[in-house]
Amino acid sequence: MKPQPEPRPGASRWFPPTATAPDATAQLFCLPHAGAGAATYRDWQSTIGGDVEVVPVELPGRGARFAEPLVTSATENVEALAGPLLERADKPFALFGHSMGALLAYELAHELVRLGRPPVHLVVSGYAAPQLSPRSGGGQVHTLSDDRLIQHIKALQGTAGEVLDHPELLELLLPVIRADYQVCETHEFTERPPLPVPVTALGGTEDPAGDDEALRGWRELTDAEFRVATFLGGHFFLHEHLDDVAGIVRRAAISQPSAI
Repeated sequence: MKPQPEPRPGASRWFPPTATAPDATAQLFCLPHAGAGAATYRDWQSTIGGDVEVVPVELPGRGARFAEPLVTSATENVEALAGPLLERADKPFALFGHSMGALLAYELAHELVRLGRPPVHLVVSGYAAPQLSPRSGGGQVHTLSDDRLIQHIKALQGTAGEVLDHPELLELLLPVIRADYQVCETHEFTERPPLPVPVTALGGTEDPAGDDEALRGWRELTDAEFRVATFLGGHFFLHEHLDDVAGIVRRAAISQPSAI
């Protein structure tokens, strides 16, 4: 008998109300990048279309869950999320994650395989394969001073200018970003059998995490179909190429990997 996830009280906290897709035949669970929450996917439903329901994930310590303690462990996040996700999943589903979200989506896919309900596809974006990433097992961004951390955020060009220009907003955001970098930088890669799940890796041509070796390293982590797609741009290439990215993840969610 397959192990079953423990019921989790307040599962709806993980999935804020979003635009619905009543005719959807599949679901896409989207995990955010460092410092972000479910709102980062607010435009995806209208872009992807009505045959896939976009379900953004709200992690503790942000959005409607701002008052909850931040979590600094990928394992802790995944163990807490798996049960609520399987309660929410009422159709075949895919996972998408950008940057930190890619790492969480990968670990979540393993947990869902263990529980006997794997995703139909895993799409990872803007993150080196975890067995190759220099951040795996130790990094220093989460230990930077506030000033240097702000410089790092600015260099990535993924945070809205109005946040960077307002000290009171930055004061709220920096602990979230620091905790999320700790998730990535303290993550220890675990040798396991490859996922029995198709994987698509996306990256930006100007992003170190999106170079050819970093993306193709994901090939080692699946024994199912694998594809790579790269886009002009840096770490947040998906903002400029949302239509193309949405097309890829839509086809992944409806199980058309050969068309990706």
